[in-house]
Amino acid sequence: MACDMKNNNLKMCNCTYPCSRKGKCCECLSYHRSMGELPACYFDAETEKTYDRSVSNYMKMLERRRK
Repeated sequence: MACDMKNNNLKMCNCTYPCSRKGKCCECLSYHRSMGELPACYFDAETEKTYDRSVSNYMKMLERRRK
């Protein structure tokens, strides 16, 4: 599927994992939702580098931020 916004999306995308969905937010979000995960854009840079996209990892990141 072509994405007219891909170039703009890539400017904001913090995902460091190389995949065919990079910059195609619709596809990325759909993929991660189907896996019970969140996309990289929900995570800070340090947490994103772990490639652990689980909701529990997201919650841990938020807890660390609160401290």
